[in-house]
Amino acid sequence: MTQWQHMSQMIHCLSDETINNLYPPQAFPIEVRHFLAEWLENQRWEDFALEKVERVSQAKALLDQIISMLQSISQQNSNVVVRMKLKQISRTFTGFQQRPLQFAVLVRDILSRERVLLNTPTQGPSPQQYPPPYESRESSFPNTQDVDHLVLKVLEVQEIRQKMHQMQEELNWERQNYESLPGTIQQNGMDPAQSEIHKLQTNIQQLEYNVKTMATKRFQLLQECVDCLDQCQVRLISRLKAWQWEQHKATIGHPFDENLTPLQTWCEQLLAVNGKLRQELMLIVEPIPELQERLGKLQQVLIQSSVVVEKQPPQVIKTQSKFSTTVRYLLGEKIAPGKPVVLKAQIINELQARNLGSVPGENVGELINNTAVLEHNTTSKSTCATFRNMSIKKIKRADRKGSESVTEEKFAFLFSAEITITGCDTPYRIQTFSLPVVVIVHGSQDNNALATIIWDCAFSEPDRVPFIVPERVPWRMMYSTLNSKFTSEVQTQHNLDHFNQHFLAQKIFDKSDFVDDFSNMMVSWAQFNKEVLPSRSFTFWQWFEGAMDLTKKHLKTYWSEGLIFGFIGKQHLHLILQDRPNGTFLLRFSDSEIGAITIAYVSASENGGQKIQNIQPFTKRDLEILSLGDRIRDINHITYLYPESPKHEVFKKFYSEPQMSPSGGYIPVSLHTKVGTDPGSATAAPPLVTPDNPCSSTFPVNQFRQPYSPADSITPLEGMDTTANPEEFSTSPVGFPEHIPTGDNMDLELETILQTLNN
Repeated sequence: MTQWQHMSQMIHCLSDETINNLYPPQAFPIEVRHFLAEWLENQRWEDFALEKVERVSQAKALLDQIISMLQSISQQNSNVVVRMKLKQISRTFTGFQQRPLQFAVLVRDILSRERVLLNTPTQGPSPQQYPPPYESRESSFPNTQDVDHLVLKVLEVQEIRQKMHQMQEELNWERQNYESLPGTIQQNGMDPAQSEIHKLQTNIQQLEYNVKTMATKRFQLLQECVDCLDQCQVRLISRLKAWQWEQHKATIGHPFDENLTPLQTWCEQLLAVNGKLRQELMLIVEPIPELQERLGKLQQVLIQSSVVVEKQPPQVIKTQSKFSTTVRYLLGEKIAPGKPVVLKAQIINELQARNLGSVPGENVGELINNTAVLEHNTTSKSTCATFRNMSIKKIKRADRKGSESVTEEKFAFLFSAEITITGCDTPYRIQTFSLPVVVIVHGSQDNNALATIIWDCAFSEPDRVPFIVPERVPWRMMYSTLNSKFTSEVQTQHNLDHFNQHFLAQKIFDKSDFVDDFSNMMVSWAQFNKEVLPSRSFTFWQWFEGAMDLTKKHLKTYWSEGLIFGFIGKQHLHLILQDRPNGTFLLRFSDSEIGAITIAYVSASENGGQKIQNIQPFTKRDLEILSLGDRIRDINHITYLYPESPKHEVFKKFYSEPQMSPSGGYIPVSLHTKVGTDPGSATAAPPLVTPDNPCSSTFPVNQFRQPYSPADSITPLEGMDTTANPEEFSTSPVGFPEHIPTGDNMDLELETILQTLNN
């Protein structure tokens, strides 16, 4: 289905206000989205940005094509109302021909917002129900109109100053002329040129009045300029914070535009305006301390707010390992020449992050390669300090509370420097810190550390006290996070569905019988990644992350095409398969094993009825040996993918091509998957090599798996047949099993078939 097909189903659930915001009637009516749906989605709108002026011609060509298509559709449409509407829209769009790049960016943003809505689970809160933490991108930008308006006001101030200067010179000249007249004439007016003298006096008075009037107007304009500058700067800093917030949320897959160039341009423009206004104040005979003080504070705030971490360090860092991070200064071109600016990195703990008013005293960690020079790139016009080979040599832990583990402790990198800006008398101290990081000492801690980061990213509040997060959150927020993280990590547009959501909720709350809505139930951090799941040795996050990693590395295409049911419980499994013919199967993530997928299918029972069988799960190791498509091809018990798709039609493109005969006289080898009830399976003893069977041998699947410790065990299948004898299942360590299950009990094996080309 196209994006618009999905979107048109969701539109019925959206408010009129939301729809109008998404498809502005005066700029991009929803009719255009409807009639040109597929064509719009096939264009590369993401290539357009307002600063990419080189793409103006390409944007204009697309705009012209849209206008042409709308006119053509309108002529062919029999509905008079629709026909007139489309003609009107095509005429409206001609207004964009002077600014095609703006139109292309508008379409880009509309399609992007659609994807955000589609990626938001319908059971969760809609974006309109919860206001964004900062102003939206469009409203928070001090856009070019705002800045242009401010610049025009400053120009008006300068023009008034110049006119005042001319008037003052003229006034001085007139006064000089008046004062040069003899004193008796000035006093008595006895001179024949009395009328000229009166005219001179009147002119002086008028000039004095005009100078005072313009001085008052200039003062008012200066106040307006400072107010306007203040407002623009507040919105700019709000957008800078929003950019950092979006960068934070990108960890769990939220959309993020990392382009800082527009923000840098506005920073430079506002600093330039500030400098011009300060110059204007200096040229006033009587100083205005209030405005001078305000401009000084605005300048300081702007200079100190223009440093951002453009490329964040990894949020899970192992000691003694190298990593990189980049800090960008948005006023880089305004740095005073001379001594280079050296940025220093320091690792700080949570308490120090809360007290950034002064330089942290105690060193909580030792860093290697923790300094970098701010360098200007003339090509990208960016000024950055890149820490290329930084490393944490050692870390000092804080005292932990209760059952808190080392993977729950959060740190951050503080970047600081002293900087002097051209035109400023004193240097300023600039500093910023990174997103929270968790420091580990061993790779085995990585998964739990990532859980800490996910929870922090998903549920932290903007402008929080570092690094406070709630201990409990509603399930709808938890599920939205899981869905967003899953789709972004796997890089797929196929979301988790409501069946997946319900099973995940049953899993985390341990309520397999619960059928009501989980949305408002509260999930705790402990349920997410501290407490192990019932009858399991792993937490919910460890299990979920295992399925996500397996999908990312081995099952991305299967998932994206909707071939994997995914997260589903055995009760629901019985419900949807109970009336299906034998051989119907579906693919689901293992409930009992981390990072594994199993095949559940309908088979005949001993009494002539039906039962649901679950084939032993395939792990990453298994799929590295033989792909899922080839395994499905080999298993004869399964014939139709639920609900009724023939497996060879659906999975044919995933089958491996037959291997070519090896050169050099070698015997070709191929791997095939069979279950215990297949003919020639492991229910019989491995065949001997005989003249009748010269080169055939069968091996159990466990020989091909990564060895486990003796404490680990494997359950050959996740069966739904409650009558099965538990003694029939092997619980031996992975390796050679103690015995192979027989009858209807299934165990996978890889059969190595050796074929001889000659004799």
